Amino acid sequence: MLFRSLRATAVQRKAIQIVAATRELPPGVPLTPKDLTMLDWFNDTPPSGSFSKLEDVVGRPLIHSMGASEPILKRDLGLEGSGMGLAGRIPAGMRATAVKSNEIVGVAGFLYPGSHVDVLATYAASATAGPLTQTVLQDVEVLAAGQTIEPDPQGKPEAVDVVTLLLSPEDSQKLLLTSGQGTIQFVLRSGVDQKNVEIRPTRLNQLIAAENPPASPATPRKSIVPAAPPRQTVYVLEMIQGTERSVQKF
Repeated sequence: MLFRSLRATAVQRKAIQIVAATRELPPGVPLTPKDLTMLDWFNDTPPSGSFSKLEDVVGRPLIHSMGASEPILKRDLGLEGSGMGLAGRIPAGMRATAVKSNEIVGVAGFLYPGSHVDVLATYAASATAGPLTQTVLQDVEVLAAGQTIEPDPQGKPEAVDVVTLLLSPEDSQKLLLTSGQGTIQFVLRSGVDQKNVEIRPTRLNQLIAAENPPASPATPRKSIVPAAPPRQTVYVLEMIQGTERSVQKF
C-alpha cells in the first residue's frame, strides 16, 4: 500500500519546464533568447505567474534584477516595447518623477534604487501662520539615485543631486507642486514597513514651549474690623448758688 502511495505521488509530481534566467540579468534590458533557459519544475508547485514558453518572455524588459536559474515571473517583467533602461522598469499606470536633491535631502547619500522613503515638505502655508512641515507622500520607491538604477553591490554611499521616484500620476502632481512651494526632505524607512499612518503637520509654534509666569502664592485675606470711635473727654461743671445746685457737661 505504501509503495503504491509513493508511486502515485511520484506520478503527480511529474516535472514540467518553466522559463528561467541563464545568468545574472540587470533590470531595464529587453530579454533575448540567450538570456533565457527552460528549468525543470514539479508540476504540482509551479511558481505563480511563471511562463512555459520562451516566446512569451522574449522582448520584454526586466523590472528587477534576476539571478542565474531564477524563474522569471510576470511581476518581474515590463510590457513589451516599454523601453530600455529606466523606462523598462516603470509598471503600467505609474510614472518616474525626478526631483532635485542634495546630500542632506538624500539622507546623507544613503538613498539607493529600491529604497523606500517618506516625502516631507517644509513651506509657509500663509504669511501669518508661519512655516510648517508636512508628510506629503508615504512609502515611495526610489527608482534611481542620480543616473544609477541599481544599488552598489558593496553598499557604498554616493552623493546625488537628482532622485527619481516611482509614483502614480496623482502623486507625481503632488510632488511637483510641493517642490515649488518650499524644501523637500526624504525620510528613509524600512523596506518591510509598508504601513501608512495619519500624520498631522507640525507648525513652528508647536516647537516653542509656552512661557507662563509662575503663579504667585495666595495672600491670606485679612478681616477688616471697624475702628472704634475715638474717646471724647467730658468735663463736668457743678455750680452751687445758695440752695440751688446745677451741673453742666462739656
